Amino acid sequence: MYSAVQRSSQMRERYDAKDMRRQRRAGTGRGGAVSIIAALTAGFALRAVFIAHHPRFAGDALIYGELAHNLLAHHVYALMDDVLHGTLIRLPGYPLFLALCFKLLGDANYLAVLWVQAAIDVATCGLVAALVHRLAGRRAALCALWLSALCPFTANYAAVALAETCSLFCVALAFFALQRWIAARRTQGRTWLWVVLIGFALAWAVLLRPDEGLLAAAVVPVMLWAGWRSGASPEIKRTVVKSTVVKRLAPALVASLFVLLPLSLWATRNWRVFHVFQPLSPHYANDPDEEVPYGFMRWYRTWAIGFPSTVKVYWTYDGSPVDRHDLPARAFDSPAQRAQTAALYAQYNQDQSSTPAVDAGFARLAAERVAAHPLRYYVLLPVARELDMWFRPRTELLKIPLDWWRIREHPRASAVAIAFALLNAAYLALALAGLLRWRRAQWSGYATLACAMGIFFVLRCALLLTIDNSEMRYTLECFPVLLVAGGLAFMSGRIDVETISKR
Repeated sequence: MYSAVQRSSQMRERYDAKDMRRQRRAGTGRGGAVSIIAALTAGFALRAVFIAHHPRFAGDALIYGELAHNLLAHHVYALMDDVLHGTLIRLPGYPLFLALCFKLLGDANYLAVLWVQAAIDVATCGLVAALVHRLAGRRAALCALWLSALCPFTANYAAVALAETCSLFCVALAFFALQRWIAARRTQGRTWLWVVLIGFALAWAVLLRPDEGLLAAAVVPVMLWAGWRSGASPEIKRTVVKSTVVKRLAPALVASLFVLLPLSLWATRNWRVFHVFQPLSPHYANDPDEEVPYGFMRWYRTWAIGFPSTVKVYWTYDGSPVDRHDLPARAFDSPAQRAQTAALYAQYNQDQSSTPAVDAGFARLAAERVAAHPLRYYVLLPVARELDMWFRPRTELLKIPLDWWRIREHPRASAVAIAFALLNAAYLALALAGLLRWRRAQWSGYATLACAMGIFFVLRCALLLTIDNSEMRYTLECFPVLLVAGGLAFMSGRIDVETISKR
């Protein structure tokens, strides 16, 4: 056994030595270091620009901040509404992160939090590049680093006190650690460090956002499959006795425990405080004693597609006045429905809050529309909403009008929006090209990793089909996968095929 491992290690060292000599002959060593420093500097500078000119501390950010403040000041997970009252509308991952930042950098110091997030986002870029380097070599890694560092769609969320930046870091860390675990298993190296990092990334991800449970749903089954199969090299297979089932499945079980333990504590807390079983935050972010306007939500899903409807209708309902003129023509199938909707809007605007009678009226409208056009409700509109999330210009955090397509009214803003839309399409096209190139370049050596990333992407897209409101940020968690694939588009065929087969 020892001699087989030693031979494998010696072969790897000889290959790395040859690779280093090849890079020196090409003159890329020093240039690569300069490019890395330049990319990281440019990435941090881009995030600094967003922090300086487009910081956001409103809406959900203030809820997270209030939870963090009450954790520090009163040692309770609660919101203030005349009196402190416990809540479960948000998972504790991001409030705990804010509480740590407030403790170290000053209470309610949101600006300092944004600088911390900028550093975390740059670290995410480094993880993406490091993963691509191990899959496809130096050239592809440098391209992936520049793509990640200069991506405005992820960089601008560093300037918002929301969980997205930390969530992206968790996704990148999970897949990077998964690749290192796979590689360590092949050479019988130290694997448990990478298992712990995988577990940490999965646990923090799901504590940040409930939908990030999909990351664990993609990674853990793949770890189970990889553990069940023998991951050692052919030389080691001939000398190593087959592991027991428990030993093979232990890494996946440990990673699962990392996820289940904090969620079980959170579920226990919610049971003790609210007497409900709630291991994640509710779908509509409501406490158990809060009413949810399910009728309005279903009616909204019978016609809503784009982000403007989310802003003008979905976000304003139940607390602010609504205007029926904000509704598109597809919200009505007949003059009778138009009249009924206008009457419900007028009844709602009397108190500017949802009532059982108003919600029941919307529920009847929704039932009528769904019965008349089930294909539209269950297939066409969900697909249209998801396409809107993927391809609409990602300018939701910029001062760009919602009707950006009206070029004559605001030509400069429209130009920026169109440029963002084209850039977004370019990132998606590059990711597709990289995926096809990786497949042709004998990627079967890391089919396990590719499977995990593919499952995560597919599960994420499937979840988005169930979302009521179209928001571009819901696709953001897929960007580490897209950036890795985009970097692979720049792999140099002959050298990087060797890299894939050796690592």
